Amino acid sequence: MPPIVRPSGQRKAPTEENPTFGPSQRLDIEAEVGFVVGVPSQLGVPVAVDEFESHVFGVCLVNDWSARDLQRDESVVRLGPAKGKDFASTLGPWLVTPDELADARRDKGYDLAMSASVNGLECSRGTWSSAQFSFGEMIERASADVRLRPGDLIGSGTVGTGCLLEVRDDTLGRYLEPGDSVTLAIERLGELTVPVVERPSR
Repeated sequence: MPPIVRPSGQRKAPTEENPTFGPSQRLDIEAEVGFVVGVPSQLGVPVAVDEFESHVFGVCLVNDWSARDLQRDESVVRLGPAKGKDFASTLGPWLVTPDELADARRDKGYDLAMSASVNGLECSRGTWSSAQFSFGEMIERASADVRLRPGDLIGSGTVGTGCLLEVRDDTLGRYLEPGDSVTLAIERLGELTVPVVERPSR
């Protein structure tokens, strides 16, 4: 997988002496499951919870990277994070159809192990079945007043303990830095390893 570049994170305005924003000091991972829409929804008619599989083309692993320092500052005005989230999302390595996972379906998700590690150190382990909301509930909400189109990707949100914000003090002891290698894995969906690199200079 190609690397991700550590995003800018300095919150003060640039000056002549310091024309660029400094690097984020709180780069984080978010271990998620994503699903790709295959069949469009009807505008104004939410997809029923028990019909979500008929709209899903495939399921994949998602790392929804976050710059927590930017996210914190942007959320102060309660307009939602912008630059704290838009610099990278990593998907893959496979796209699996829902029928291939049917025998593992449990509770709100699937009884499939998930893990996240940095430089070989496991920081998170859990199961997809512990999700607070099912894919059916998510797609019902996502399709309210919106027409879902083939190719749209919907992320589950971070599975519990799947980010350093929750577990860094007990595991890595810090946020991510250039030189780190992050690996997310979900049983049957594969393993995704991505290096973190420093921002290039001008």
